[in-house]
Parts: sequence; structure tokens; C-alpha cells
Amino acid sequence: MTARRAGSALLVLLLVAAGVYGEGNPPVSHIRIATGSPTAVYYAFGRALGQLIDDNLPDTEAEVLVTAASAENVQLVENKEAEIGFTQADILVTGTAPPDPRVRALARVYEDLLHLVVPSDSPIRNLKDLRGKTVATGAPGSGTEITVGRLLDVADLGKDEPDAIQARKWGLDQSAEALKDGHIDAFFFSGGLPVQAIEDLDDTLGIRIVDLGEWVVPMREAYSTVYVQREVNDSVYDLPAVSTLAVPNFLVVPTDMPDPVAYDLTRLLMEQHAALARAHPAGERFDVRSAIGTMPVPLHPGAARYFRSVKP
Repeated sequence: MTARRAGSALLVLLLVAAGVYGEGNPPVSHIRIATGSPTAVYYAFGRALGQLIDDNLPDTEAEVLVTAASAENVQLVENKEAEIGFTQADILVTGTAPPDPRVRALARVYEDLLHLVVPSDSPIRNLKDLRGKTVATGAPGSGTEITVGRLLDVADLGKDEPDAIQARKWGLDQSAEALKDGHIDAFFFSGGLPVQAIEDLDDTLGIRIVDLGEWVVPMREAYSTVYVQREVNDSVYDLPAVSTLAVPNFLVVPTDMPDPVAYDLTRLLMEQHAALARAHPAGERFDVRSAIGTMPVPLHPGAARYFRSVKP
């Protein structure tokens, strides 16, 4: 039996043992993939991964879950309500604290870049200009919410400050609509380049992305070295280039996922990685060399076994 069929068969056996299948029904294993907003990268990648699973793992069906993104995805994996979740690395690690023992990584996928979006004619030119403004800071349970909350605290703009922003806990789609309608002054979103909803908003409203590069070092010092500085080049949105805060994204699974299943999923990801690149440009840099870099979150043993098997 091939590794692919072994992993798929093991998934089926596990679900049969759990009483998922009725007598006489064909066994079909289900893999739930926790993603994010339908207009963001997690969802695009999740749909592509789900199709790969449907097409390549016999008797296996994938289900793509729309979620608030990173923090909710990790919680779903922890609670066995999803088998795979996309998440920013900063959700899992802070400073020298050990990673969450309940989840392990299959692979590093790409990097999320933090966008601070304002109308093109806005007087907001830097982070400090947000004082007293109404700003959407990410949906509850999203990686954006976690990263932005830390950034605002570092910049003395958090909720306990006298000149704190007026925060709206909204996700990407609601934030874009609110900015277009003039209900907020700015919004944050952390995502892979390019973010379709931000491209669309520039076409209808006219926007700018505010430079956040000066805050990378303070964030690294206060929270974690997973934060790095990256450029949003002018070719991405046809807007002036800016520097911003970035954080890697991981695909995570339960720590107790059987090794053959994790091996099978990792193999599928790497052998069919071109499908992720077709789903979104952020996947173009996804390869073995980058995928293995999940520290400080350990690779699942099944994923590690796959990467050892293809090491040159």
C-alpha cells in the first residue's frame, strides 16, 4: 500500500471506530479545513487544498470552513472541530513562552503583511495619527486582531490610553465597506499579497497604505522574533511602496493526528504546491526550503518524516 493510501485508509478506520459511518454506507473520511474570510488568502488556499484532498486521497472529502481566521482556527484544531487550520505564527508563540503543545505544524505556507488602509485623501500618515480616530482592528478570533492589539499597545494607542483609538472589531469585508461609506477612518488587515478586497477598494474609493516599518523592532522586542520587516512594493497595488510588519503563516494540525495522515497531507501539499500558487500569488514562493521553517512551532512527526524523505 502506498503512503497516500495508507494515510487515507487510516483516516477512514479512525472515523469508522468513532461511529461516523452507518452500516452499509461507503466509508468517507472528512477533513475540515479552517480558513478565514472568503475574500482573503486563507480561504483561497483552503479551497485549493480541499480540492487537492478530494482529487488525490481516495474515499476522503474535504470541507472548507469560513472563520474569523487565525485565533479561531487554532481553537477549532485544539477542540477537534477542524483537522487543519491556517494561522499566523504569533498566535502560537509569544516571547520565550513554549508553543501550544496541542498543535503541531505541517508546513510554513507564506507570510502575512499587516496593512493599515486609509482613503487616499486621509490626513493619516503614520500610526500615531490614529489617535482618537475610528479604526477597524480585525474580527474577534482573527490574527489581525491579535497583531494589531499588540501594535497599539506598543505605540501607546491601546484601550487604556487617554487618546486611544475608537476600535471596531470588524473583519476585512465589513471594514472595507465601512471605509468606503465613511463610517471609519482606517482599518487594519493582515494578509498575503495581494489582498483582493484591498485591490477592489482602491478601484472604488482610492486608498493609501500607511508605512509601519518603524514598529517592527519594538514588536520584536516586546513580543516575538516571528515579526519581520517586509516591503509592499508599488507593483502590488499600484500604490506607493511602504514597509510593514510581517509574520509567517503555518498550517497546523492536532498534535495527536496519526503520523501517516500528517505525512500524507504534507506530501500532497508539497507535490501539488503549484495548485496553491494558482489559487493565489502568495503561494508562488511555497517550496520545500521555505515550508520546513516552522520554528519555534515544531513540525508534526509525520510532516518531519516527509521532509526527511525528500531532503537532497
